[in-house]
Parts: sequence; structure tokens; C-alpha cells
Amino acid sequence: MPRSKRSKVVSLTKVAKKTKEQKGAMMGEVQQNIDKWKYCWLFEVGSMRNSHLKTVRHLWKDSARIFFGRGAVMAKALGTTPEEEHKAGIHKMAKQIKGQVGLMFTNSEPAEVTEWFADFKQPDFARAGNRATRTVILPAGPVMQHHSDPPEPMPHNEEPQLRKLGLSTSMNRGVPTLQTAHKICDKGKVLSAEQAQLLKLTGEKTVTFRVHLLSCWDANTGDVTELPRKETEDDEVEGDDDAMSE
Repeated sequence: MPRSKRSKVVSLTKVAKKTKEQKGAMMGEVQQNIDKWKYCWLFEVGSMRNSHLKTVRHLWKDSARIFFGRGAVMAKALGTTPEEEHKAGIHKMAKQIKGQVGLMFTNSEPAEVTEWFADFKQPDFARAGNRATRTVILPAGPVMQHHSDPPEPMPHNEEPQLRKLGLSTSMNRGVPTLQTAHKICDKGKVLSAEQAQLLKLTGEKTVTFRVHLLSCWDANTGDVTELPRKETEDDEVEGDDDAMSE
């Protein structure tokens, strides 16, 4: 029996894997930058959103080169043993590559880099799995969204979504309205997907995106200096976004 020529459903949810050539090209780029710059920094991000890393890239575009991609590929580019390392001492940094980390190459002095990243922070929306950094309560009355200043009433077409997420709203003159106050979350407790979505819809940014510098490799000496990890109350701690390496 001949094979059917009817159209087949093709899933668009799968992401194509990087080819061997693409991985090799990225390794080559990393190694070229090892040769070019005085310092290599290993940094870590929490619940990262691409927009924030793009901001960092933009602000450092004239004085640094940033990579954020597959950790195994970056580690292999550096070399994970003294015999394989691309430059003296850098294998010690390769062994620290775990989780959501990236590399930044620059000629800026360490004091300048650490001071800049200590000051850099971006308010953001919490995600499911984050711990609430503060208790958030919606007062009785119109449900407001805090995406602008001053806040504005939630549009009428959002009312079905609000009810789906657990709010007992009713329409009052075209505005979703609460008859009694509703607590979205308690400080210190893990957020559910519904709670995180409610915080986002109402414009409540409860976490702060930061870049944590983990270590620095010095091309002149081959030394790798580790930096202490400083936890702050409103740091993002988990996430699953993939950022493309530049």
C-alpha cells in the first residue's frame, strides 16, 4: 500500500540542538578572547531574563566580551586540566563552571569591575519556585496594575484570567473589583505558578536581578582569584530561561 501523502503535523516545540560545528566555533571564539584580554571573569545569574543580560552586554560593549551558553562547551574551551588549558592557570576557572554561569573578558581593572557589578541591579518579577521577598496583599476595591505611575485599574478583559488565578473578582463599571482584600503571597514562602502570574499581572516586582562575580583569571600571572558569594534578600535564586551566547 503506498504511503499516505496527507500533510503531517510537525511539532514546533522542539529546539534544534547545536551542531558540532557550532560548538567548535564557540570554543574558537572563547579561546580567541582568552588571547586578547587581560582578565577573564566567571559570573553567575539567578532567575535570568535575556533582557537583563542584554543590558549588561550593551553597557560593556566597548570594553568587554561576554559569553553565556553551554557550560560544558565554555569549560572545554578554557581547558579543564593543566595539560589541556588554553592559557596558564585558566583550568582552575573551568572547574568552577556549573549552573547558569557566563564568561566576561575585559581589560578593565578588577576594582572597577567589582564596583560596577556591585551597583548593578534590575527589579524584576518573581517566578514559580522563588521565595516571596515580601507579603503582597491586594486591597478591596478595583484591582490595580502597577506597571505605570500612578497605577491603573486592570482592564476588563483580564477579569477571567484573574478569576482563574484565584481572585474572587466581580465587574464594577467595567473594572475587575475585589469585595475583600486578597493576599497573594506570604514573605518567605515558595511561590506557586499562580501566585507568580498574579504578581506579574498586577505589576508587583518583588525580586532583583543581579550578576554575581565568582572568580577572576589574570592573564599576566595565571592566578584565579575567587570572590565571596554575597546573598541578598531579594536576589532571584532559580530559573530556567536559556540565554543565547553572543
